[in-house]
Amino acid sequence: MAYIALGANLPSPVYGPPARTLAAALARLETLGPRLVARSMWYLSQPFPASDQPWFVNGVAEIESDLTPEALLALLLKVEAEFGRERGEVNGPRVLDLDLLACGEAVIASAELILPHPRLHERRFVLVPLAEIAPGWRHPVSGRALAELLAALGPGQAVEPVPFEAGGGSG
Repeated sequence: MAYIALGANLPSPVYGPPARTLAAALARLETLGPRLVARSMWYLSQPFPASDQPWFVNGVAEIESDLTPEALLALLLKVEAEFGRERGEVNGPRVLDLDLLACGEAVIASAELILPHPRLHERRFVLVPLAEIAPGWRHPVSGRALAELLAALGPGQAVEPVPFEAGGGSG
């Protein structure tokens, strides 16, 4: 099993608002092989680090795939590109962001890929939806439970569920 973080804060010219874009990206990913096992509801989150750009819509999906972690990352980058993702400003606004968070218990540190994601434990917008679909998950390196990781976060990083009517639903 692998976990993917999804995020967007700009509308897609093809799919519209961020929540619809994220749902379309998951559907596209499934057409390429990975099977969706679970998806969190969508959450609105403050940009992190704080900035004046629009708030993000974020979620986490659990997928099943026979791909290696490296091949799965390449597939995520391919889907981002198909959806018009242009990499520019670090932490800048984006139409789609797909991050590979973890692949089972794999610990990888290469030039192409670091697993688990090196900053997932610092991001409430990742930990909250991950806790929704995988409450028993533990960080493969630190061994810490999601509840511990969330408790260790400082103040800030507002995360709230997207109302059904505003963002394409929660299920």
